[in-house]
Amino acid sequence: MNTEAIEELEKEIRSSEQQLVMFSLEWCEFCWAAIKVLDEYEIPYRVTNLDSVAYVDNLRGRNIRLALNEKTTWKTMPQMYVNGEFIGGCMDLFEGCKTAELQTRLDAANISNKRTVSTDPASFLPTWLHPR
Repeated sequence: MNTEAIEELEKEIRSSEQQLVMFSLEWCEFCWAAIKVLDEYEIPYRVTNLDSVAYVDNLRGRNIRLALNEKTTWKTMPQMYVNGEFIGGCMDLFEGCKTAELQTRLDAANISNKRTVSTDPASFLPTWLHPR
């Protein structure tokens, strides 16, 4: 395992104070849906797009993704953290919004969020996933 990637990953995760940290891919529709939900709930967040130009050199994005996989055993994106704790991916975010578990976790971390949202998070998923 690439120790630089592990160190960079841990630094990103630890620096999540007052915000949610999301590891993402620019082309991923589930990542887009998660961002829309975070915006709707006015949750402060930071996105690290591992397939962006900034992460191309020396396979930096790939290596961080491998480090994420080692840490969480997940291969899918997005992967989100609050105060250094892995909270899951897109569908976990949606479920946390519906049950208010996410708001409870954000409150415990002193992270602001909008409480008056009535939009179903699943409505932000790509239309090809919606029932026909």
